[in-house]
Amino acid sequence: MKLPTLTELIDRSIAENHARLALRNTRAIPGEEPEITYEALGSLVHRLAVGLQELGVTVGDRVAILSRPRIRFAASVLAIFRLGAWVVPVDPTHTAEEIEVVLRHAGVRIALTTHDLLDRVPHDVTAIDFDDRRQPTFSSVLRDGPQPAAAIDEDSVAVLAYTSGTTGDPKGVMLTHGNIAADLIHGTKVIPVYSDDVFLAIAPWHHILGLVACLILPLYGGALALYTDEYRRLADLMQTHGVSIFVGVPKLHHALYERLLAKVEASTVTRILHRVAPRVIGRGIKKRLTGGRLRFLVSGSAPLDPGVAMGFRRMGIGMMEGYGLTETSPVISLSDPFSRKSGSVGRPIPEVEARILDPWPDGVGELLIRGPIVMKGYYRNTQATEQAIDPDGWFHTGDLACLDETGEIFLKGRAKNVIVLESGKNVYPEELEWEIGRIPHVEEVLVRYRESDGAIEAIVYPNQERLQADGMLKRAREHIWNEVRTRLERLAPYKRLRSIRQLVLTDRPFPKTSTLDIKRHLFRFEERKDARP
Repeated sequence: MKLPTLTELIDRSIAENHARLALRNTRAIPGEEPEITYEALGSLVHRLAVGLQELGVTVGDRVAILSRPRIRFAASVLAIFRLGAWVVPVDPTHTAEEIEVVLRHAGVRIALTTHDLLDRVPHDVTAIDFDDRRQPTFSSVLRDGPQPAAAIDEDSVAVLAYTSGTTGDPKGVMLTHGNIAADLIHGTKVIPVYSDDVFLAIAPWHHILGLVACLILPLYGGALALYTDEYRRLADLMQTHGVSIFVGVPKLHHALYERLLAKVEASTVTRILHRVAPRVIGRGIKKRLTGGRLRFLVSGSAPLDPGVAMGFRRMGIGMMEGYGLTETSPVISLSDPFSRKSGSVGRPIPEVEARILDPWPDGVGELLIRGPIVMKGYYRNTQATEQAIDPDGWFHTGDLACLDETGEIFLKGRAKNVIVLESGKNVYPEELEWEIGRIPHVEEVLVRYRESDGAIEAIVYPNQERLQADGMLKRAREHIWNEVRTRLERLAPYKRLRSIRQLVLTDRPFPKTSTLDIKRHLFRFEERKDARP
């Protein structure tokens, strides 16, 4: 089937929903309207596309967006699509060094950003100020003129999303118009989106989940999209805006469930009702939360506690758990909102296949995916692309899973090394290891997730001779900790070790493979017995 471009999909939605609200900022942004209709959004996108074209942006150019979600961010995404250029979303919490690595690798010449982040953009990249405080301003770029017409199709790249560590070897995922269009079209066969829906999401738009599922998807469906990072105002915002779909990370769903449960358990009447007639309690909760408009909650980015999912469903509150990767545009599967299968992330969306590679006796093995949602490849990295996508078109996810008799996916763990924090943020061990390993007093290092308290832990085999020569052997841990803190200042705060308790010294080198790689799997769950806390 021939797939439309994202510009064609959104233009169709703008024409059908011109008078409806498309976007609303949940906090005041000086100089920017608090909300915008589809018609006004279409006009803004047109004028921005004309202005960017006058700045020389053309098909295949990479244009970065470095900002928290706002109306001008959304308009920029759509304008870049219209020109056939590639959107390069960049995490605004990254350091200047991290940002520069991504922009250099992508070959970005123009970036749209906020005034407070202008100094993080390299000087040879033209930075357009969303806040209209320094030239070139966003408003000064807007131009009237003929509709830009780019010669693009479903195979043209729409988004270049970076997934790997940004101070080591950056890995940019090329997602085409067809990849994302397929995810939207086939995904909405599982989770229909209506023009009277109101989306509230906490997934930022620089993240592929936020960009596709929380911005482009609502616009494709003619719905209203809202974003917030004010976690304590969630209940307030859901009630004020009449939210029908809330997209969040497990940490927030866990907190919401515990808070609701505490209120239920506080009264003898509600406590009994919760046990004998839970849906009655659920109706009351939905009424209080959103005036009864809530259709379901959606969880993504990290595994959801099955107990939380089943607890919501028991009360008649739909909970969908999604699974996907940047390389799959991103949604692979979605569970039924009232599924009775604990731990299932559902079947793959239509037109997407899943199979298990070399399953173990219990049916668990690496999950492979094939279909129109699979990326075009890694930018400027043919070798990594060939390793990830085999000649038959199967994408190797690196995740361990099994399939039941109906084809539903049950994830069993991540074969990849990425650490997914409960907040949904990704931490790449190799990135921290690369930084810490450059410390002269560190011989070897392994970074992992500490299950006992949800912290990142670095296990270090010190360079004893160097410590001895520098007179630091007796206070080795304190000295190495100070060096680690200095090195990790180059990384975003969520990637750093926050306490010396997260640094462990070991007396022996790590066991290694024949290629001298540390056997990481030996340290996935259990503490090293010879490690010194």
